[in-house]
Amino acid sequence: MTPLAPQGIAISVQGLEKSFKDVHVLQGVDFEVAKGSIFALLGSNGAGKTTIVKILSTLLKSDAGAAAVLGFDVASQPGKVRESISLTGQFAAVDEILTGRENLVLVGKLRHVADPGAVADGLLDRFSLSEAGSRKVATYSGGMRRRLDISMSLIGNPPVIFLDEPTTGLDPQARIEVWAAVKELAGHGTTVLLTTQTLDEAEHLADRIAILHEGRIIVNGTLAELKALLPPVKVEYVEKQPTLEDVFFALVGGNGHNGSAGIPRDTTTTD
Repeated sequence: MTPLAPQGIAISVQGLEKSFKDVHVLQGVDFEVAKGSIFALLGSNGAGKTTIVKILSTLLKSDAGAAAVLGFDVASQPGKVRESISLTGQFAAVDEILTGRENLVLVGKLRHVADPGAVADGLLDRFSLSEAGSRKVATYSGGMRRRLDISMSLIGNPPVIFLDEPTTGLDPQARIEVWAAVKELAGHGTTVLLTTQTLDEAEHLADRIAILHEGRIIVNGTLAELKALLPPVKVEYVEKQPTLEDVFFALVGGNGHNGSAGIPRDTTTTD
């Protein structure tokens, strides 16, 4: 069965089920993702997020239900689905021996794009990696590797991209870099399905958030709609203290902060 794909819908999932022996990983999952939006599947480890991504990217078959990407059924039209998507896993799939540009050119040649060198240069510029393009990836930071990995996924201009926990293992600065890259994707019209177990990541990035728990979607909505599920908070006027994120970026710079301005430093000296 091919699920209906209403106009403006990039991903449609209906009644998806999957079990591994006696473990029911997915138990009737339903959701839709609008074209050009960022949709977050939020859940703890073992909730079934990666299983959904594998089914949608045709790497795994469901036991029941149906799913479509851009109207193509993942079970009966896997080739069409693969032509429409790109997948970035939990760890950056880059070749450390090659330079950043060489990684991009290699993928461009494998995907038979016209002028892979020009495509590589464009992506390096788009993801703020031009200065590092001639360096071996072994010298890249975690955030740079992840941005390169995402840029490699965009070769061939896939309209849909799956990002499976893209900030796993990254430090706070690298995480902010990847967040900016993900927002840039949607800004160019790419549909992004993002899996995460990090609350602030879903809150910061997603147009809609679906909470996956024990193989079921228990709630699905915008951030405002999810917040409206709880009673209004009591308003109290308190002195605002800086968050750990404020302190971190004030000390190391970045994210709009200017170095360590305003942060007292240890001025103890020894003779």
